[in-house]
Amino acid sequence: MKSKKTNPPGRIKIMKSLSTLMEKKDFASITTSEIAMEAGVTEGLIYKYFKDKKDLLYKVLEEHFQLFQEKINIEIAKKTSTFEKLEVIINTSLESWTASKVFAKILLLEVRSYPDYYKSHAYELIKVYARTVAKIIEQGIEAGEVKKGTDHKVLTKIILGAIEHACLGDIIFEREIDIHYLSTNICKTIFKGIQP
Repeated sequence: MKSKKTNPPGRIKIMKSLSTLMEKKDFASITTSEIAMEAGVTEGLIYKYFKDKKDLLYKVLEEHFQLFQEKINIEIAKKTSTFEKLEVIINTSLESWTASKVFAKILLLEVRSYPDYYKSHAYELIKVYARTVAKIIEQGIEAGEVKKGTDHKVLTKIILGAIEHACLGDIIFEREIDIHYLSTNICKTIFKGIQP
């Protein structure tokens, strides 16, 4: 029986190559020939594994989001209360944005203007992330930990918006981010309004 390789070495090299180049240049200015040269492969191999440069970008983002979601799931499983779980989401998200400023810039400033991004699997994983937050809030309402009458959809948007806006300027201008300070104050401000 023939085994199917899901992630051949050439494909991995190409994805790593784009990630490396994005640390030095804007995505729009990176060419497929540069990606191939950085990866040490032929340009044609890129089109064997990816439809185009954007498809490659979405696959790189997808891998990044997958690892991020796995980390969140592991950390959430260690917590029992709604507020502890939400704190994990907020803190881990800020850590992720800070550790991967290249991905943060691409996600927050670039891909959202691409209509085809919203049809990609990378965007599906963003929706999984948002649903994770919404589910924690819903469970908190049912358990009586979160104030009755709280709209879980609105609260999810508030939390995700707060995370993004708290560090967006620092990411754009490459300033240091005080994760503990931001996380503590976002939690304090939001949690105070939703506690019974």
